[in-house]
Amino acid sequence: MIIDIECDIPTKEVREADLAGYETTEDEGMANYINIFGAKWAEDAGMSIEEFEVAKKTMKPMEVRRTIASRAVDTAPSEDEFITMLDDAGITRACIGTGRHASIEHTLTLAAKYPDRFIPWARISPRSGMTGVRELESLVKERGLKGLEVSCFREKMRANDKKYYPLYAKCVELGIPARVYCTMNYASDRPMDLGRPLYLDEVCCDFPELTVIAGLGGWPWVPELVGVARRHQNVFIDLAAHRPAHIPKSGSGWEMMLQFGNTLLADRMLFASSWVTLGLSLKEVVEEFKTIPIRDSVRPLWMGENAARLLKI
Repeated sequence: MIIDIECDIPTKEVREADLAGYETTEDEGMANYINIFGAKWAEDAGMSIEEFEVAKKTMKPMEVRRTIASRAVDTAPSEDEFITMLDDAGITRACIGTGRHASIEHTLTLAAKYPDRFIPWARISPRSGMTGVRELESLVKERGLKGLEVSCFREKMRANDKKYYPLYAKCVELGIPARVYCTMNYASDRPMDLGRPLYLDEVCCDFPELTVIAGLGGWPWVPELVGVARRHQNVFIDLAAHRPAHIPKSGSGWEMMLQFGNTLLADRMLFASSWVTLGLSLKEVVEEFKTIPIRDSVRPLWMGENAARLLKI
């Protein structure tokens, strides 16, 4: 059993939404992601490495991102092809809406069409106040939403910002988890520490009944996140958006996570692919994840058993 906590949706609707977003913004800070993941995104969209390097030299970063996004629309798989990708990778269930998605409606519609494969989550801006709180309750009670995605770096708000607190309280009331962005970001127009684990510690102190997934593993503050998880028994951890093959390498900064994830935190580690962001296939991410050096008895926990318990599957 493999349950993917952050499974990017690759459909045409999602890629068109990405393109529309890039065409209506000049957010060069977010465009900096091209320097980190751009080569793989370009390859996935059918652009040669030579074309990509020329584009980087002759265009602004956001223009490069628009160009790649435009090409990606034409290569988008169908819904059935997406299901086949899950089958090929051995993924039993996938959380959608936690990674790349077109809209809450598209996410919920896809989950309703394939209820045995997809688990829908949603991002709701804390700036929407009680409107957002009521929306969350409606989506859970009427549409089957299973979790809240808290994207600190997109909102430019740390996890302990009090505007998030009504949403956290509603998650507790509804009995659903909140997955909180918990790592550095590469957007050069906002603070690097928006996802620092230290801010999550305050949230857990204030909401001891809230089930939290610390998304993306806390790097480069890995020891800090390990400390937060040791303090709070309701904190789970996934390692999305970090290439699994690089995690075990000496000097990577993941040493403490591997030590505790293989022992005292073994029952709270989760698999998350973030495969589109990484520019790998779902199957490639799963196969790389299987090479992470953990005990044979622990691996099934990471890959799906912990998530099944957390999500009440």
